[in-house]
Amino acid sequence: MLIFIDESGDSGRKILKGSSQYFVVALVCFNEDHEAFACDQRIQALRSQLGKSPSFEFHFARNSKYIREQFLKAVTVYPFSYHAFALNKDPGKLNDPRFNTKDGLYKSTIQLTFENAKPNLESPRVVIDESGDRKFRDELATYLRRQVRDNEGRRLIEKVKVQQSDGNNLLQLADYVAGIFNRVTLGNLEGIDLHNRYLTSHELTTEVWPK
Repeated sequence: MLIFIDESGDSGRKILKGSSQYFVVALVCFNEDHEAFACDQRIQALRSQLGKSPSFEFHFARNSKYIREQFLKAVTVYPFSYHAFALNKDPGKLNDPRFNTKDGLYKSTIQLTFENAKPNLESPRVVIDESGDRKFRDELATYLRRQVRDNEGRRLIEKVKVQQSDGNNLLQLADYVAGIFNRVTLGNLEGIDLHNRYLTSHELTTEVWPK
């Protein structure tokens, strides 16, 4: 099993000063390597179809509506599944001290996402986006290996790799899933439409917390 992790929103808590209301984490899962490879190759071919350079990044927030549609049409036929978790940073609802720092908020939200995914995990190899502080990403990789465990206390994650999202097509797919779920959570009509048409059949678990 391969899992690709990306997020949408930010880990800041000052919503009234511009921080996002929600911090969203998405886990995009492929049960077989050859399925992931096929989807990866289709995304690469899509760049040529669209007249884009081989290094063009599919990034939901920055792409046009047309490119968003073409990307989702291309990938939806492949057998990936996803788990998405939206942390509601409303200060009147989020009182848990685990989320008081940006690093704590990030790590704890990813752990909660994995808790929901546990029944579907089969010794996954996990890939996370390298953007941002490298030291923190390395710490996050170690944190995931240590903290994600089954009910008997055994580690569930086989391996964690850190890669640049602009060079990994399947991290870009995770970015799309996270971006769309963030917009669904906010009640954005375009996000709801794209989710309903392209992602519903791939969904395993979603949660918005705290309510």
